[in-house]
Amino acid sequence: MNGKNALGILLVVIGGLAVLKVFHIDLGWIFGLILPFILIGFGVVGWMNNKKIIGGVLIAIGGIMLMGKLGGIFMLLLAIGLIVVGVSLFTNKRSY
Repeated sequence: MNGKNALGILLVVIGGLAVLKVFHIDLGWIFGLILPFILIGFGVVGWMNNKKIIGGVLIAIGGIMLMGKLGGIFMLLLAIGLIVVGVSLFTNKRSY
């Protein structure tokens, strides 16, 4: 792909997003969720091409962004784990 084709694709995507905005279709939350995965992917590619510092930075930034997006799910899993451990402590009747 040469630079002319890449510029054409970029302009089509930007124009398409502008048209969607006119029709009040908002895709911002999708891009907000996809962006951390894109950064992690670029970081892995950089890491594999012996650009370890840049790759590591991109992986770390993507991971931090992903933790922020999925923080509610992690907290839910932590709460469920704590409940399971607490119930198992009540039901475990060992005599020492």
